[in-house]
Amino acid sequence: MDIRTVGNPIVQAGGRWLRRVNDRHPWSHNDHFHGWVLRRLPGRTAPGLTLAGGRRPGRTPRDRSLPARPLRVLDVGCGRGLLLSRLRGRFDEVLGIDADAAMATVAAERFADDPSVTVRRARFEEIDGTFDAVTMIAVLHHLPLEPALRHAGELLAPGGRLLVVGLARADSLTDLAWDLPSSLLNPLVGLMKHPQPVRAPVDDGGPVASGGPVMPVRDPAESFSEISRTAGAVLPGARVRRRLFFRYTLEWTRPR
Repeated sequence: MDIRTVGNPIVQAGGRWLRRVNDRHPWSHNDHFHGWVLRRLPGRTAPGLTLAGGRRPGRTPRDRSLPARPLRVLDVGCGRGLLLSRLRGRFDEVLGIDADAAMATVAAERFADDPSVTVRRARFEEIDGTFDAVTMIAVLHHLPLEPALRHAGELLAPGGRLLVVGLARADSLTDLAWDLPSSLLNPLVGLMKHPQPVRAPVDDGGPVASGGPVMPVRDPAESFSEISRTAGAVLPGARVRRRLFFRYTLEWTRPR
């Protein structure tokens, strides 16, 4: 049940107006959820952080519980590397992968002089090794759901965290109830972030440079209910929650 397919002429007219506003005042839904990801990471205190009065923080309880070995994070579908730039302050080794050659190239160039960040053009199923966190933003619906969740769980070290911000197919009245306020709030957020109409193209990866690649898009195939059931079966204890702006979040910690 997708609000965009409702045949009522009033709904269709309202949808056309919302699309015009959204096109003139776009904003990145993916960037909006970076804070949610960062607050749940098992990484160390970011270097350079200062407290009130210029004091440096000591080791936090979270820091003290971390292993002495280098911490590693994998960002799946890293796009232009916007999230990588924030992960690099929390982990010793950051690996970003993207199956799209253009996206991987842009991200690799961005971090060419940063030895702590590696970007590869690769499919998720090709990745091995052990990571303390795996992040996916608007990427899981591009992958086969059950194998991707299973592989993510296998890549995590004990105590490691899987953090997903995803898209689901609207399939119920409950989905519609979440889509309606998201549709109405979306242009308001765009107006607050960009009061003046934006002329440069913007996608969910952020501003698009002139002549630069646009992030690949794909409509989600699975509904929220299907994703929740699959996650519960593959990753027992996974927490899946609906979110505004046509997103859901999934978080899971591998048992120690």
